[in-house]
Amino acid sequence: MWRRFAFFLAAIGILVLFSSSASPTRDDGSHDPAAGHADPVANVLLAMTVILAGAKIAGALFERFKQPAVLGELVIGVILGNLVLFNPAWDFFGPLRAEDITVNWAVVVDNLSRIGVILLLFEVGLESNIAEMRKVGISSFLVAAVGVIAPFVLGFFVSSAMITEVPPQILAMRPDFDINNIHLFIGATLCATSVGITARVFKDLGKLQTKEAKIVLGAAVIDDVLGLVILAIVAGIIVAAETGRSVDIASLFQIAAIAVGFLIGAIVLGIAFVPRMMKYIAKLQTHGMVLTAALLFCFVLSYLANAAGLAAIVGAFAAGLILDEVHFKEFNEKKTLHDLLLPVTTFLVPIFFVVMGIQVRLETFLHMEVLGLAVGLTVAAFVGKQVCGLAVAERKLDRLSIGLGMVPRGEVGLIFASIGKMLGVVNDAIFSAVVIMVIVTTLITPPFLKMSLARYEKKVGPQAS
Repeated sequence: MWRRFAFFLAAIGILVLFSSSASPTRDDGSHDPAAGHADPVANVLLAMTVILAGAKIAGALFERFKQPAVLGELVIGVILGNLVLFNPAWDFFGPLRAEDITVNWAVVVDNLSRIGVILLLFEVGLESNIAEMRKVGISSFLVAAVGVIAPFVLGFFVSSAMITEVPPQILAMRPDFDINNIHLFIGATLCATSVGITARVFKDLGKLQTKEAKIVLGAAVIDDVLGLVILAIVAGIIVAAETGRSVDIASLFQIAAIAVGFLIGAIVLGIAFVPRMMKYIAKLQTHGMVLTAALLFCFVLSYLANAAGLAAIVGAFAAGLILDEVHFKEFNEKKTLHDLLLPVTTFLVPIFFVVMGIQVRLETFLHMEVLGLAVGLTVAAFVGKQVCGLAVAERKLDRLSIGLGMVPRGEVGLIFASIGKMLGVVNDAIFSAVVIMVIVTTLITPPFLKMSLARYEKKVGPQAS
């Protein structure tokens, strides 16, 4: 298996080396007419070939070791993006690491990755049931609330202690940049929880129906909603500050009201009107209408969220919460919406994770302050979620396992970090530190959670656990 992986990496190196010497483009990435009949989309095809092949093979390799495929996709991205450290000629993916992506093929790949993350949040919303959220009980709400507040506060203070001045990379573009924007965004990034990783551990151990598992999974869904609201508020504060508007208490409440109001308004109006709208659309009886209608709804809400000053992913998540299989009962379609989405997300979502890995600059860790920031954020992320167990209302429950179940950041943490980079709040060094935090918290959770559950079962007996 390792030989196959080494062979694959060698093949990628050959592809990248070939692309750097044979690509028919000018220095700015535009098509060179002197290249004859070469197609200007050739570099996009080459990039997508390497990214998708790498994502699938690395994902399969990590799954062999009982790790989520997303980690494999992220790691292969880090490898691809840092091949230039071994040979300057292997910098094919350099345009994707630029502060301002302008090269034609890189813009296409970057936009595909952004659509991928919108569809990812749409899927997360589809898997989150509003009715189930009402049933999770007070413990899940308390765990979720503490799981957002504690990491946010710890992340803010760790960032404040370790980032004492605005990085030159940001200061060069924004001389009057407020350093507190960085601290706020790092705090928001630490709020996220990846429910999929924890759910898989509980399922593998046959404990998906335990009280602890239900509390964690319910809290993780609520955590996503609260995290998105905080992200929307923090992003709104940053955008307001950058456009010259004052951010006082009244403005803060206004931004929060827009974020919460959009989510609640979209859900209420969606539940009221979407079923009727789907009945009319179903009369078209055209092939592929279920998938088309769902994607249109997702894209429209994402656009409206952006128009309201929120991140587009907030709208995508709201669209997923609203849509339910019952809305498509009028359609002549045997497959579920999840089944129909699978080919689209299988293609687009891995692009996002590989591109995130490509943008990690390993050379930044040669500076001890960046390495220290990565360690500090990882500790804050771990401790901030571990205290969630203290918020459980019921007695005689495995509080340690509940806290551990909230630790992994996974895909949601990466999404937050990517938005921070897009807003210009996060530079290369901070972004790399955040990605390391995401990788470490995602890697350590499964073995730690398994040990904790085994310890508790040994202590109280299998029936009690």
